[in-house]
Amino acid sequence: MADISRRDFLKRGSAALAGMIVAPNIVPNTVLGKARGKKSPSDKLNILGVGIGGRGAADLSAMETENIIGLCDVDWKYAKHVFDKYPKAKRYNDYRKMFDEMLKSADAVMCATADHTHAIICADAITAGKHVYVEKPMTLYPYESRLLAALAKKYKVATQMGNQGASSSGARQALNWLWNGEIGEVRRIEAFTNRPIWPQGMPTPTEKMAIPSTMNWDAFIGPAQYRDFNAAYTPWNFRGWWDFGSGALGDMANHILQVAFKGLNLGAPAELIGSSTMLMTDSCPSAEKITYRFAARENMPKLALPEVELAWYDGGLIPQYPDGMPQGKKLKTDGCCIFYGSKDTLVAECYGYEPYLLSGRKPVVPELNRIVKNDNHQQDWIRACKESPENRIPSESDFKFAAPMNEAIVLGCAAVRLQDLGQWLKYDARNMRFTNIPANATLRSVIEDKFEIHDGHPTFDRTYTKPVNANEWAARLIKPVYRQGWKLPEMPNV
Repeated sequence: MADISRRDFLKRGSAALAGMIVAPNIVPNTVLGKARGKKSPSDKLNILGVGIGGRGAADLSAMETENIIGLCDVDWKYAKHVFDKYPKAKRYNDYRKMFDEMLKSADAVMCATADHTHAIICADAITAGKHVYVEKPMTLYPYESRLLAALAKKYKVATQMGNQGASSSGARQALNWLWNGEIGEVRRIEAFTNRPIWPQGMPTPTEKMAIPSTMNWDAFIGPAQYRDFNAAYTPWNFRGWWDFGSGALGDMANHILQVAFKGLNLGAPAELIGSSTMLMTDSCPSAEKITYRFAARENMPKLALPEVELAWYDGGLIPQYPDGMPQGKKLKTDGCCIFYGSKDTLVAECYGYEPYLLSGRKPVVPELNRIVKNDNHQQDWIRACKESPENRIPSESDFKFAAPMNEAIVLGCAAVRLQDLGQWLKYDARNMRFTNIPANATLRSVIEDKFEIHDGHPTFDRTYTKPVNANEWAARLIKPVYRQGWKLPEMPNV
């Protein structure tokens, strides 16, 4: 060992101490040994944000009690206002590079990218032991939801899906009424939204456009199969394309159906069926209906849980108004969930807000669910991050709850894409597969739909894809095949 003089020792020690003083915020709490016990609420998390230009901007605003140390977006033009808001945060256009350089310094990750990259970003964060907040839908495919829940359990991290209404006082009120037996047994649920509010039912773009200098297109594509850039895909319209999004169902169902899934302990459906306007190859349909059937569940103390059928509508389709709807009162078109009980009918508006009973009653019932402070969804997750795994109170949309709900929701996307089979799809939840698709069944979809009028007569000219085996296609709609170079971790045995 080389000789070190007292002067050199003090000099080196002072420099090291200075480094810690100058930049204490880039040292994660885990490094300081606080991960083994409950952290003080005053301890700030070091958070990385991935996908910040849209909804991610609002999430980060709600997390400003903590340290925002790194930001990533594939579109720097779209995200400029957020980069400018947090000038001290390091900037990236590929989350992999940010994780390589900064994940060790982080405690948590906020993910609000396009739907198809949620799973791989969150999986990479969780396997590194980082807490995760991810926007809805939790994932684009059912298998991905199952995987993230298993990883979160294995690595004991705090998680939250960004369906913020789950933490609201309105949703809590609706749950209290359900669990107290105020509307009786529920055998039928109808829900809807007026979305999409972006283009859907579109033919695949054929124009090849130059990739903007501010866009990392390859990083946007991520695990999806590569296609040339077109402005129709991003930034905001990604949800209207199957490879990148889940349409109106994925956008809003996690908001609108949260009370149904939590209140009635719904999990995977026993069977489901989908229908829609014209099914295009790459674009989600303009309007759709998905019907789920759930088997009976174990009864709650004051609420029996028999078989229940749930119908979802979007794109302007709505169910019939329930009998007893007060004259002049309208269902809110942005979203609504109607519970038909044996004693009364409950209407919960979008996000679970402002629930009411058609009887006009306003029952005063015991508080049967946890109260989230200030109804703040993001801060409730931050609270959970600072608690030890042994003593942690899960957030309201922790992956243990959110994953089964999201799995059922995106199964609905699969049912729509399999609608030409013309049958109810029986779902084996244990093995994550449909069990009753005929072995030799094939499917195709519309590539292009031309319509012209000649001398007053309509002429239709549709171009279809080649037929594909329906069972093979169904398997890929449950567990996707990623592009080369992109891979999820194995499903843990937990």
